[in-house]
Amino acid sequence: MTNSDDKLMERIQERDEAAFDQIVQRYQDALRRHLLRTVRDEDAAGDLLQEVFLRIWTRADQWDGRGGVKPWLFRMATNLALNQLRSVRRRRETTLEPPPTADDDRGRPADWVADAAETPDEAVQRAESVRRLYGMVDQLSEEKREVWTLVYEDEMGMAGAAEKLGIPTGTVKSRLYHARQQLAREWNELVKEWEDIE
Repeated sequence: MTNSDDKLMERIQERDEAAFDQIVQRYQDALRRHLLRTVRDEDAAGDLLQEVFLRIWTRADQWDGRGGVKPWLFRMATNLALNQLRSVRRRRETTLEPPPTADDDRGRPADWVADAAETPDEAVQRAESVRRLYGMVDQLSEEKREVWTLVYEDEMGMAGAAEKLGIPTGTVKSRLYHARQQLAREWNELVKEWEDIE
């Protein structure tokens, strides 16, 4: 019998290592993909993943049973990723290293452009957008959120999601369609708010 996330977290709060291992196995791949999409750096994503799991173990008492464990984990991962991107931005802003000159031995100018394709500000803005989107996903009805999570976070096909949920594939498609429509409306409203502020 598979333990629910809530039961596993209760056991982790009691310092049960086997429950912790189950949570790690259950979420490490999805969290790694999420972190990698946010920070776009394999090493940083790996370090942040370890930090998420460390916090699950050391701060399990902060989970109070309200909401799901998965959204709590993804919020924690998103916040750590945003902090990482802000830290990188601050380090780059305070660097005293002069820009490369023509006779520097630091590769071709095209390499500099490729490295600077996304500025730290853009990375933070993108990560903030990801955080906002996850906030909107959290507000979806449970049925829509389940389908969204299976298809987009767990990268499961429509048929696989239908089988896991025990519903017809057409129902999965319908819920996903309505979830996308709702998120698109909310996102457009958010973009209008940002434009009004600027």
